Amino acid sequence: MLAFVSSLHANLPVKMMMEYPQYRMLEGTNSLYAIEGPRHAVEFQPLGSTEWLIHAHFASDYPRFLWLQELLQEAAQSKVISKEQFYERVRARTVRESFSKLGRFNARAAFETLTLESNVELQPLTTFGVASIAHHHVLACSDDHVRQAIVAAEQNDWELLILGGGSNVLMHSDWKGMTLQQGIKGIEVLKDDGNCLEVAVGAGESWHDWVLYAVEKGWNGLENLALIPGSVGASPMQNIGAYGVEVKDRFLWLEAVNRKTGELHRFDHAACEFGYRESVFKQKEKNLWVIVRVAFALERNAPLHMEYGAIQSELQDLQSQEITHKDISEAVMRIRRSKLPDPAELGNAGSFFKNPILDARSFQQVLSGHPKVVHYPLEHNTFKLAAGWLIEQAGWKGKRLGNCGVHEKQALVLVNYGDATGQEIWELAMAIIQDVRAKFGVELQPEVNQIRVS
Repeated sequence: MLAFVSSLHANLPVKMMMEYPQYRMLEGTNSLYAIEGPRHAVEFQPLGSTEWLIHAHFASDYPRFLWLQELLQEAAQSKVISKEQFYERVRARTVRESFSKLGRFNARAAFETLTLESNVELQPLTTFGVASIAHHHVLACSDDHVRQAIVAAEQNDWELLILGGGSNVLMHSDWKGMTLQQGIKGIEVLKDDGNCLEVAVGAGESWHDWVLYAVEKGWNGLENLALIPGSVGASPMQNIGAYGVEVKDRFLWLEAVNRKTGELHRFDHAACEFGYRESVFKQKEKNLWVIVRVAFALERNAPLHMEYGAIQSELQDLQSQEITHKDISEAVMRIRRSKLPDPAELGNAGSFFKNPILDARSFQQVLSGHPKVVHYPLEHNTFKLAAGWLIEQAGWKGKRLGNCGVHEKQALVLVNYGDATGQEIWELAMAIIQDVRAKFGVELQPEVNQIRVS
């Protein structure tokens, strides 16, 4: 890694004003509040003479929302204090260890300087393994780190690129702005009634590791999504899915930091506007938020999803009443490993193209010319075509062009044989798109994000 490390604050001659966090003290009680948004606050409540008891609040109903507004408006003995005054008071006591560490306020790390690195190689941080350098790079391990990085990028006029697991990007060139690697970790059970659980997970956790952890704990519902590369924070952005299950099926909410105001905001299921490999974060809210944690609704007695023939074939030696959620996760991993290359050995980003979805008229036009086209009926009289089948029938499966090619076992996967540039891989993708359009009249869309010069 060609990195030069410096203090981030050294490059910030003028402070960019963000609306949040705001700091308050409740006169007469010595309670402190770090207000992160209109519905989010962290309360530091004195416990005895030497400790703080900390509560993270989300104003889910009107009374709690009104209470937070009163704090913001300096009503009911609420008094504005500076960040320096806030932490000076916080440091006067110790903090109970039980407080959640999912990226929220951590008093012991107050004023921790975010490390800025220069000229960082992105090749090991992306699964395609394309040579590329970020002129500026930070690893953000908390909400406050995210805000510091946003301020630095704004003040230095650096375009900001968010990196999760680096599994859904193709770098076409060096990145002249700043890359923010999501490093917020942690898994926390918020509710558990014996069957149903609400579990919050830091955006920087590995998606696959999180799925395996949940399966081992008996928190079921995500097992069909095992071995998908990437981070937890990226999973709702494109509504990842496999073998009959999508993230939206188990999604409860996510929290994200606004890139203009610093506000921490909670998006529920409806607000995310999930679609096929789509969400509001890839459309009208694109580049406006940094996702910091995601919550899932899981069940100990969740139904098994075994509709796909490949899963049934893997489990054919087991009696149906014997099959467990762990069996399904292991079957999915065997299937994926048999068809998909390991990015550690052969650079790739998984499925490069989306499966096209057609209306009834367009589908009939394709079907009339190609009766064997692999397809799946969807709601609203639409049809999903298998992009891999289209690419394979067009003759691209296993084809190599220079340093890149189409994987020999899965036509949806483009691979880097070692020295391919992002531009070379993109030219291959464009050739496939043009050929499929000419032969089938179907327009393929890339699922992988194309990252060009900032």
